Amino acid sequence: MSVAAFEEEVRACRICAERFAATATQHRPRPVPWLSDRAPVLIVGQAPGMRVHLSGKPFDDRSGDRLRDWLGVDRAAFYDRDRFAILPMAFCFPGYDARGSDLPPPKVCAATWRERALGQMPQIRVRVLIGAHAQAWHLGTRGRLTDTVARWREFGPETFPLPHPSWRNTGWLKRNPWFDTEVVPALRDAVSLALARADGQTGPHG
Repeated sequence: MSVAAFEEEVRACRICAERFAATATQHRPRPVPWLSDRAPVLIVGQAPGMRVHLSGKPFDDRSGDRLRDWLGVDRAAFYDRDRFAILPMAFCFPGYDARGSDLPPPKVCAATWRERALGQMPQIRVRVLIGAHAQAWHLGTRGRLTDTVARWREFGPETFPLPHPSWRNTGWLKRNPWFDTEVVPALRDAVSLALARADGQTGPHG
């Protein structure tokens, strides 16, 4: 099956229709797949937010601006499927809880689609794992996100656990300045090298 055909299958998914209808937003499912069988970099997020639910474009918000800054790329490169693929832990906006925060991604989405989606993208070289849900699934980690991100060197030069780039995490970034000084430069180098190799260039490391 081609990536395009697989994405059409995902877009037709309505497994969580009753779940979403019971949330405060009472919204309908709108899966937002952004896969590629060419891109060397995979962004593994949590789930689309309300703005992405409306636009149909992943990370089309302020958190996306911050993420692109961390990666060292502009919007054009980020949305180029020859460069980046985006696979959230759940394809749909899950709704809000009583405090107005996004609900966690329904586990049924990953159970239904994730292995097949990853199987569509064997060419991936760099994985960017955003948030505890993505890190638990891919790395088997548990506990505090800060501890997982602080261990970033243990996961190899091509896997990066990150906090969510939401502006709600500005306080976390201020409390953990090592993220900007250590993790972000290494992430940019890895992404730059992967993109250069995909473009048939030498890249910064030869």
